Amino acid sequence: MKYSLIAIALAAMLAGCSLSATRDRLQIQDPTVLQTGFSTTQSQAAGAVTPQWAATYGGVKNGAVLSAVQTRLNALGERKNNYFGDKAQCWLNAARDQRSSHDGWGFVEEALVEANHLTTALETGQGLSVNNPELRTSAVIRPDLWKQVQAAKTSPLFPQCPEAQRLTACSEVELIHAGHDAWTRNFVASQRLVDGVEKGVPGIGAALEACTPPPVAAAAPVIPQKMTLQADASFKFDRSDLPGMLPAGKAKLDQLISDLKHVDDVTGIRIEGFTDRLGSDSYNRQLSANRAETVKRYLESGGVTTPMMARGRGKEEPVVQCHDRNRQALIDCLAPNRRVELDFTRSNAQPQAMNSRQMQQRMQEPMPQQMQLQEQ
Repeated sequence: MKYSLIAIALAAMLAGCSLSATRDRLQIQDPTVLQTGFSTTQSQAAGAVTPQWAATYGGVKNGAVLSAVQTRLNALGERKNNYFGDKAQCWLNAARDQRSSHDGWGFVEEALVEANHLTTALETGQGLSVNNPELRTSAVIRPDLWKQVQAAKTSPLFPQCPEAQRLTACSEVELIHAGHDAWTRNFVASQRLVDGVEKGVPGIGAALEACTPPPVAAAAPVIPQKMTLQADASFKFDRSDLPGMLPAGKAKLDQLISDLKHVDDVTGIRIEGFTDRLGSDSYNRQLSANRAETVKRYLESGGVTTPMMARGRGKEEPVVQCHDRNRQALIDCLAPNRRVELDFTRSNAQPQAMNSRQMQQRMQEPMPQQMQLQEQ
């Protein structure tokens, strides 16, 4: 019997040493978690329930909320295939895991609220943030591992790497989940989750390396609100046909044809021809209409399918006034009035999906104080 009692005592001592070693490996940052026995506090700093916490989480019906948020997240389809959608799913997984373990500390409610917040933000496109919450029921552990996980977000490739986003989002949730187990003094379960994160961190780096930078897209051409083909870049004097169009005018229209093929917001083009004051009103009206129609046909022949309207304005809206007595000098002076103006109508449609630049902006948001402490 004496030897049995000694064996039991030795086993208990070894178990205690093993538990202490596990606890120390977690590098727990919250000193209240390290308290044991009669020294353990029940203060707010130690995670006691506050009225604010109760107001936020007290009414959460675990089963109903879990099912409802999962259904909404699934309904997002492709819109959830990013860092935020992956993180929402990992929060749901953590809530489901702790609920099956009959966790009554409040972590299930906290995880569900986080999943609901991210799902709502994805549905509305507002309120998305890469910041991690400071939960009442989770202690900060393994700041060195947090630093490695967070470093992935600073990579310029991160917005283009769905797999790296998934691994990073879930690693963050699992570290917070492990922090909850540590907070409840379940150091073994905490270490088990930490081991999984630690094994997965190299995979984040590998996923980033596997992502090739996207090809640098050429800057979209800028189509002005209005384009004017002046006399020296439109038609010869008293001409309105295609052979009478000057080379400079054709060059400008060729560039416009190319630019229009690379934009998708131009929904209409109004083409108006103008003449100088020489000649009769009817003649000038017809001449200006013919010039506008020639420009319209030139654009159509180049492949422009945007709806276009062409009309002649004659000698309306002169740019300059000239009174030269010499006819040639007068023709030269009135040149700015002989022109073709193109006005472009644009759509006001806004993109709905989050692009890589928007994702990069989310990644660059300032981190809260808790996260900054984790990275130190």
